[in-house]
Amino acid sequence: MACPHLSAAFTALAPPRPSQQVHKEECTLCFDDQDGSNGIDVCMFCFNGACNGNGDREHSRLHFEKTQHALVVNIRRTRRPAPPRVKGETPSMPTKLAISAETDADKYDYHTVPRCLACDPSGPGKDLPVTDKLDEVIRGIMTAMSSAQQSEVKAWEEEIVPCQHTRELVQPGEPMKLEPSGLASCGKCDLTSNLWLCLTCGHLGCGREQFGGVGGNSHGLSHFEESGHPVSVKQGTITAEGSADIYCYACNDARIDPNLAHHLSHFGINVMDLSKTEKSMTELQIEQNLKFDFNMTGEDGKMLEPVFGPGLTGLRNLGNSCYLASVLQSLFSLPAFQKRYGDAYRPHTLACTNQPATCFECQMTKIADGLLSGRYSHPREPEQDSTWKAADGGEDAQQQPLFQKGVLPSMFKGLVGKGHEEFSTMRQQDADEFFKYLVDIVQKENRTVASTASSSPTEDPTAIFGFGLEQRLECLSCHKVRYSIERQDAGLSLPVPIRQKAALADASTGKQPAEGVHAWAPAPVPSTNTAAEYEPISLTECLDIFTSPEELEYNCPSCARQVTATKRTLFTTFPQVLALQVRRFQLLNWVPQKVPVPIIVPVDTPLDLDRYLGRGKQPGEEELPDDAPASSSAGGGEPEWDAGVMSQLTSMGFPEIRCKKALLATGMGDAEGAMNWLFAHMEDADIDDPIDFSTTASAPAAAGPDTSMLEEMGFTSAQARKALRLNGNNPEVAVAWLFENPDDPGEDSAPVEAEGEASGGTGVIPGSSELPAKYAIKSFISHKGPSVHSGHYVAHVKHDEEWVFFNDEKVVKAPLGLEGEDVGVMGLSKQAYVYFFERI
Repeated sequence: MACPHLSAAFTALAPPRPSQQVHKEECTLCFDDQDGSNGIDVCMFCFNGACNGNGDREHSRLHFEKTQHALVVNIRRTRRPAPPRVKGETPSMPTKLAISAETDADKYDYHTVPRCLACDPSGPGKDLPVTDKLDEVIRGIMTAMSSAQQSEVKAWEEEIVPCQHTRELVQPGEPMKLEPSGLASCGKCDLTSNLWLCLTCGHLGCGREQFGGVGGNSHGLSHFEESGHPVSVKQGTITAEGSADIYCYACNDARIDPNLAHHLSHFGINVMDLSKTEKSMTELQIEQNLKFDFNMTGEDGKMLEPVFGPGLTGLRNLGNSCYLASVLQSLFSLPAFQKRYGDAYRPHTLACTNQPATCFECQMTKIADGLLSGRYSHPREPEQDSTWKAADGGEDAQQQPLFQKGVLPSMFKGLVGKGHEEFSTMRQQDADEFFKYLVDIVQKENRTVASTASSSPTEDPTAIFGFGLEQRLECLSCHKVRYSIERQDAGLSLPVPIRQKAALADASTGKQPAEGVHAWAPAPVPSTNTAAEYEPISLTECLDIFTSPEELEYNCPSCARQVTATKRTLFTTFPQVLALQVRRFQLLNWVPQKVPVPIIVPVDTPLDLDRYLGRGKQPGEEELPDDAPASSSAGGGEPEWDAGVMSQLTSMGFPEIRCKKALLATGMGDAEGAMNWLFAHMEDADIDDPIDFSTTASAPAAAGPDTSMLEEMGFTSAQARKALRLNGNNPEVAVAWLFENPDDPGEDSAPVEAEGEASGGTGVIPGSSELPAKYAIKSFISHKGPSVHSGHYVAHVKHDEEWVFFNDEKVVKAPLGLEGEDVGVMGLSKQAYVYFFERI
């Protein structure tokens, strides 16, 4: 008997349009995928992907019950047998500065079966005969770019581009002939490798010390400081095709010289006569990445032990998604996130009326289920794993798979980064910035869920990070004080003092090497032994610096003049979980660079914060008046600057005048907005000019979102207001939301937030001021690699009293190591970037 549901829907069936997302690789509500025995059901109407026949979830049937979309195509894939490996042959080594996403082309066979769920109410669906119409739709689904592929680009590769200095390079004087004897060694020392030729004048100088034991005394950098000639090329990396390692000292970054052959001909050098004789910077860094990212061995050479089970599921790398994976592993190791999203998983999926792929709550609970359930944490099948070990070390010994497959967070990443200038891309990002960004999204989405829930308000898992900071300002002339309390929702950013060891001073000049380094820069670079480069700093010293009094200029309303004041920041409450970021990425020579200072962290002992608790106004202290006529910008005077924001900006190396301009330009906002403005205006000709406060207006009051553009597109003002509010006032993202929710009536006015709620709270300072305030380390996130713009993030998490190392999908038991060593958790914690401490 023919399927009546197919006949009724015949005219509505059509292949997916190019603009439509096709979720055919995995279920939108769990991580079951095409490789499972039951495959994935793809809806032939809205192209949602859902698991079928797994017994306890049945998301395909759940989708049918909600939408009445009965027709699906079941897609299952099986891996083709791998070609036999020749005895003694080893896998090919990676050739890119990347951990590249593995392609599925030519590796799988695909099996498709159209089914009707309505004709088989209790089973996987009734198989349908393949008609011309069904065949057209199925072929359209199979050839459509999947939702994951739509956002996938090359993984882990630094994009090197020309700059103004390479494009506009001027070579003064007549062409000259550089003799081979003059290109044999550095012009200031006897080094014969790692040599960099100045493309302006032909000076040859050695570069910084490089990975793999390549020496360097930084005489190329010295030449730039003396002459101002910015562009150099590394000898031995020039090829006949005109490619080479080019470095611009002015940009402090690797660059491309589009006219390299012409610039070399100025010195009588013909690129057609040259061949590559030295490892490029890419190859040197690949060697470092291979040792860290692929071998997964301890210092003794033994393979680290893989672990499996609930809470031990890895996250596969999408490209440059290691920052996201390390943050998620840290967050979902915390009971608050486990309870909030783990408990909500099944109830929410049953009740949610949104498209799962566009619902933040759906995707967060999906991540929770994937990481915590243990369903996806098991050794890979032999044919799936290309990483092997021999049982007894012999070449012909039985081979065993090592790591798990892990889950792919592509759907979550696509949703959480939607509309964000950086997190929507596949470029490497900062893990701490993503942590703060995700905390903000969770707070906003949690309020949305709580406002629509019929039950009691939903608990915000990010409340565990909340605490208060007390700022005490004292005028050193009248000694009156002012106290203010600032709410914090995502931890602290701590300054890191830089103390290089004197043994590294340049033997010939006595100069200390540059503190900041870059993966490509031919200037002094930390070797793999960072302890030999910088004096270790304790985490408590970083906290001491953050909480110590500092002097600043201040327009005192009591003295009615500009005076010197002190500002000190202490805790007024302590959080349940303290997130600490150490500022390894600092602004040095006006370029953001990584400073690998070893941080001594209490791994097996508590962190005591008792001495950092503020006491509030003390008896005998007199408060500064509230009115400050001298600080009113409307009256022509200098405004009162936020001491905390100013301190944060100046600690990064920005001059005070630039910090003030940035704050004025961003409406006296936060440090992040001011910092972004500074990076965008560093080249302004008047950036260091004095500020005329007589013409500086006070920051305008916040206005409502501009809905005119959306209204011109046919949406009502109520719809436009809601779309803009839910999408951070981003009109492009708001338009997409409106097209996805065409029946939403909108709202007459934006909801009024309680005082302090804009930062995710209710006006009440979270945390507790009770003592003792002792903390135990729960996890830490580390960044491998010397560059701000590339590298690899990993996480160490304490799980059931044992340390576990999460390196994307590779999850292994982490050795503790011994105090004073640079291996194990003890040693690796010294180079971490973000720490999470749980209050004891």
